[in-house]
Amino acid sequence: MTPADLAALHAACFTTPRPWSAAEFADLISNRLVFLLTEPGGFLMGRVIADEAEVLTIAVDPAHRQQGIGARLMRRFLTESASRGATSAFLEVAEGNIPARALYTRAGFAESGRRRGYYHLPDGTPDDALVMTCALAVREA
Repeated sequence: MTPADLAALHAACFTTPRPWSAAEFADLISNRLVFLLTEPGGFLMGRVIADEAEVLTIAVDPAHRQQGIGARLMRRFLTESASRGATSAFLEVAEGNIPARALYTRAGFAESGRRRGYYHLPDGTPDDALVMTCALAVREA
C-alpha cells in the first residue's frame, strides 16, 4: 500500500482522532523502527523501541469489518513485535471506540491508564484516551 492508499483508508475509518495524511504515513514508513502490516481491506502500523512495542494505528475498511481482518493484524503485530525484541506492547484508544476496545481486549491488552479529555469528537465533546498494555511472550534463545 502506498502512503496515499494508507491515508485514504485511514480517512474512511477515523474522525477521532483525525485521519493522518499521506505525508505523515510516508514519514512514518521511512523510520526504520516502524513496520507496516497489511491484509486485504486493512493495515496496522507499529513500532518497536528498545523492548516496547506500540500500535501506532490500525484501520479496517468499514465495508470489510467483522471478517477477522483486525484480529489477524493484531496477532501479526504481537508476533512481529516479539521477533523485534519487544517484551511488552501498548496502544491508545478513544474510550468511545467500543469495537476497537473489544478487539484489543481479545488480543490480550488490558487498560493500564487514562488520558482525560485527550481526544475531541467532531462536535467538540471530549473523549478520554485509554492506554492499554499487553505482555509479549519471551522467546528462548
